[in-house]
Amino acid sequence: MLKAIGVNSIDDLFAPIPAEYRLNRDLKVPRQMAESEIVDWFRERSRENGDGHSTFLGAGVYYHYRPVIIDSLISRGEFLTAYTPYQAEISQGTLQSIFEFQTMICELTGMEVANASMYDGSTAAAEAVMMAVRLSGRRNVAVARSVHPEYREVLSTYAFHQGMPLATVPFEDSGRVNLREIERAVTTDTACVLVQSPNFFGTIEDVEAVAEIAHAKGAMVVVAIAETVSLGIIEPPRSADIIAMEAQSFGVPPGFGGPYCGVIATRESNVRQMPGRLVGQTTDRNGKRGFVLTLATREQHIRREKATSNICTNQALVALMVNIFMTVYGKVGLKELARHNLAKAAYAAQRFAKSASVLFAGVPRFNEFVVRTSEDPYAINSRLLGHKVVGGLPLKKFYPELGNASLWCCTELTSRSMIDTAVGLVGESERSVRSAKEETAEEVAR
Repeated sequence: MLKAIGVNSIDDLFAPIPAEYRLNRDLKVPRQMAESEIVDWFRERSRENGDGHSTFLGAGVYYHYRPVIIDSLISRGEFLTAYTPYQAEISQGTLQSIFEFQTMICELTGMEVANASMYDGSTAAAEAVMMAVRLSGRRNVAVARSVHPEYREVLSTYAFHQGMPLATVPFEDSGRVNLREIERAVTTDTACVLVQSPNFFGTIEDVEAVAEIAHAKGAMVVVAIAETVSLGIIEPPRSADIIAMEAQSFGVPPGFGGPYCGVIATRESNVRQMPGRLVGQTTDRNGKRGFVLTLATREQHIRREKATSNICTNQALVALMVNIFMTVYGKVGLKELARHNLAKAAYAAQRFAKSASVLFAGVPRFNEFVVRTSEDPYAINSRLLGHKVVGGLPLKKFYPELGNASLWCCTELTSRSMIDTAVGLVGESERSVRSAKEETAEEVAR
């Protein structure tokens, strides 16, 4: 290879790189391990996971119960494979499961078509925005600041080389996106408005009002949904043009951050610009029902310049987990599950409000809420860990103006006793801080 490009040695090949940036030592990687050692290593790591801890973390990844049937079915050899369903004649089972997945997602979201699927919710949101840009022929994008901060970071990365200017729209004291600011941000150059509902703070956005403003100026509306269980009780955002969803809540384990299951659902008129794959139902020459890969819009299938995405997987196995979850719960079960989440969060927020400040309390919310404390939430979380409780997500990194605020989440797996324990520990912290302040004030007065 060196000879073919006219270079004598590896050193010559790397000569253009300044010496101070070249690595002149071996990589610091551990030696290879035997299988028995690897098994032991993972057992040790699993012990670090805090087995038996109660968790109040949400923020885009949710701790829900996974029916045992999920792992039993996805472990079947027909599904547990790296094979991608190109050859329809030998992929009927996989294609049918994807078709059923798409159908149930459409029923859930109120949309006409859904793909199967994207990497996760953040990339689905970014791809949905780029889809709106292609459909509208416009470049500018208005993004609500109440959208998950990491979704916005992913979108910024996508937009950087796409020539898509992003305008961030602030939120009101209610935690919802500021509608007056959306009206100012949306112009005749705006391709779409991106909002999330329930948003990052757990509050329900007024999607219809956002859509009214955007549609009046010819812009599209993209709604991101990070907590899919919410659709069991909240009316789907039918006034949206595109829905970008994270389906992790439906039977996909937190799993060290992924892989998850992103989904895009939209109206049939937009389907040609939808990234990912679409499975369709047909009949063969004998009249038997069959399934085919109807639409595949990446460069592997069509001319590169016409490709809508370079997403290289349909996440079929993870989508199958979601599929099984939706089938097991059904409409009634999903509604009941959503009610459990809503009730647990309402109880927790009510209890927290007695000792701390619960922000954005005046609007409807689902299973997340923001608590502001006198003490730094990192210090509180450190103490909570000693009681086997994983506290809320500190928000200072993303929203410094909220001060000592943290995002708490309750699901069906959060027991009343867990909530009472966490509330009690946070309450103790608040009383200590107040007591210290009073003592300081007395000393100053003396």
